[in-house]
Amino acid sequence: MKKYKKNLQADFPAAIVVFLVALPLCLGIALGSKAPLFSGIIAGIVGGIVIGLLSGSSLSVSGPAAGLISIVASAILQLPSFETFLLAVVLAGFLQLILGYLKAGILGDFVPNSVIKGMLAAIGIILILKQIPHLIGYDADFEGDETFIQPDNQNTFSELLNSINFESWGPMIIGVLSLLILVLFDSKSFKSNKVLKQVPGALVAVIVGILLNLFFNTLHSTLVISPEHMVNLPIARNTDEFLNFFSFPDIKQITNPLVWKTALTIAIVASLETLLSLEAIDKMDPFKRVSPTNTELKAQGVGNMISGLLGGLPLTSVIVRSSANINAGATSKTSAVLHGVLLLVAILFIPQTLNLIPLSALAAILIYTGYKLAKISLFKEFFGKGWNQFIPFVATIIAILFSDLLVGILLGIIVSLLSMVYSNFRSNISVVIDNNNYLFRLKKDVSFLNKPSLKMKLEHLPENAYVLIDATQADFIDNDVIDVINEFKQHAGLKNIEVEIKKNNKKMHQLL
Repeated sequence: MKKYKKNLQADFPAAIVVFLVALPLCLGIALGSKAPLFSGIIAGIVGGIVIGLLSGSSLSVSGPAAGLISIVASAILQLPSFETFLLAVVLAGFLQLILGYLKAGILGDFVPNSVIKGMLAAIGIILILKQIPHLIGYDADFEGDETFIQPDNQNTFSELLNSINFESWGPMIIGVLSLLILVLFDSKSFKSNKVLKQVPGALVAVIVGILLNLFFNTLHSTLVISPEHMVNLPIARNTDEFLNFFSFPDIKQITNPLVWKTALTIAIVASLETLLSLEAIDKMDPFKRVSPTNTELKAQGVGNMISGLLGGLPLTSVIVRSSANINAGATSKTSAVLHGVLLLVAILFIPQTLNLIPLSALAAILIYTGYKLAKISLFKEFFGKGWNQFIPFVATIIAILFSDLLVGILLGIIVSLLSMVYSNFRSNISVVIDNNNYLFRLKKDVSFLNKPSLKMKLEHLPENAYVLIDATQADFIDNDVIDVINEFKQHAGLKNIEVEIKKNNKKMHQLL
């Protein structure tokens, strides 16, 4: 009981922060997906409560994901109805459940650390770049968009430049003030105060934003924020209207091949995003806990089935919400569950109050979350690890920034593999020279990729040299490399070169 109370002291403030982050993203992703706005809220509630309870992760937060926007929007357009799409979401959840039982969660372990950290930094940079227009009152792009090429034919950078021509002083004042409040509440002086450290800076920023805008309104000032720059939750005037917000899957379309194709696509992409997010979240966890990936796939499967049954969007574990959760000091899954409860309570009882929140205040929270993900210290850390770590890290950032999450991760993995091959290629053969004596040491696995370099070095040896080829440390030597060495030894006498070969007892080393 004491442990629960201690966790709650940290998890409840964190839940408030995640709630404030999730609210605009749920609405924005639904808007970008061409789905009913309430479907994003349903997904956020299910992601928090259902997946939060079933997940084995202590800090992961699930909800509708930006990475699925293009898939969802395309499917809604192609399928006969939104209800048919919901059937695909339910089936996608069922497929994820199967993947969990098939232990497909191991796939996340194959992503290099440099790529995972690059993904986190890239998302942080994207959050900053995408939210600056919202911070200054330019909301042409929907909240939650992470793609480089936007639906309005702008890209991340052109939107940023274009927003300068449409800045609005009211949102800008509130946005900058909110950002300063977040920095202040994250300072050492505030964190060392027993009372102040219990108060979420994000909540204070939002409350100040609401009160300041109401103050502008009483003054009839030109700084008053217009409705399009505020949260826009759907409001039901009675129970019947509220129930009409829910949609249910059209089971009659279960034989439609396009439904199954959509379900399979959602299941694969959502599972990959979840596994990547989970890997990243575990690396951010201050307690270094390891989340069971197969349990997570099962939890996501159940969550997507319930979300689809109620009229919600598909779900994944989401980096933005999860990193906000960690940065806010969450210690257990209680914060994820509570954020879902807060979404439910808010939509039921205080939607009018939530619609008073300026988007610029929420943009400030997301920008600060982005800063936490893409700190300069992270770049310094990977630069210090050497080029074989730094290059894949930067390549992942650039690829995600100019494409999307999955494409960027794939390119990052490819660069990481090439970097590893090149690193091994260079270290597998070393040459030590002492006057006219040459020591060629073969280490680890010597592949055919080492053949050109070795052949060139042997061909350029001077006459009357002594050459010692030490293969005792090699576990594997490619046949092409063996042929090069054997041929060199056979013809070394033409240049009066003495060759000695040290071999180990491995049969693969068929050296003369």
